[in-house]
Amino acid sequence: MANVIVINPFEVPKGKEKEALAIWEKFADYFCKQPGYVSTRLHRAVNPDARFHLVSISEWASAEQFGAALQNPQVKAIADATMEDLRFYPSLYEVIRT
Repeated sequence: MANVIVINPFEVPKGKEKEALAIWEKFADYFCKQPGYVSTRLHRAVNPDARFHLVSISEWASAEQFGAALQNPQVKAIADATMEDLRFYPSLYEVIRT
């Protein structure tokens, strides 16, 4: 089975990019140590009015391994410590064309 892609767009309140990046770094530090993790890239919108200011794209060996990484209480602890007004929308995707 091919690797899966996690696309996670972030709604970042104006003036809060520094805080959002710090939170992303905490999540990235955790996830990169998990079984099945392959890679991550973080993107920033060029248009300042874009709904999603930051978009993280990660690759995992399987949906099951990503799901297992999400079940760890450490993820909940990181999520509980996030900014109240930061919104993120992670979803799994598969590559169908290159």
